[in-house]
Amino acid sequence: MANDIAATERRPATVTVVAVFLFLAAAVAVVTGFSLLFPSPFWNRLWDLNRPAYEVFVKLGTVSGTLLAALGVAAGIAGAGLLRGRRWAWWFAVALFSINGLGDLVTLLFTRDLIRGALGVLIAGAFLFCLTRPRVRRQFL
Repeated sequence: MANDIAATERRPATVTVVAVFLFLAAAVAVVTGFSLLFPSPFWNRLWDLNRPAYEVFVKLGTVSGTLLAALGVAAGIAGAGLLRGRRWAWWFAVALFSINGLGDLVTLLFTRDLIRGALGVLIAGAFLFCLTRPRVRRQFL
């Protein structure tokens, strides 16, 4: 337990922020996946916030709900791994934000949706920048 406290004191705040973001993303992905796997009027109200996305996910069938739920679980585990200083969790976070940023870049290029595309690229880039700072990297060597 003393080692955990000492490791927590040395952990850069950036790691905690990224882990919290992964926990929040995990919750959203699990709820989204669950709502696709088990449709109900309650979930339909939530989907009114982004009806086009819902229509795309429904066309993909239960695969989309299963993959989103699995991604949510993986993101939550990665968040916990980051807090414990696990190298695999750092790599997972870097891969996740890289893929997300590339997806947002494709969205930007094909749809010219500056708000979603550019903002997504900037946010993913900011997380990648923070994760690759030398002090943060040293936590996962």
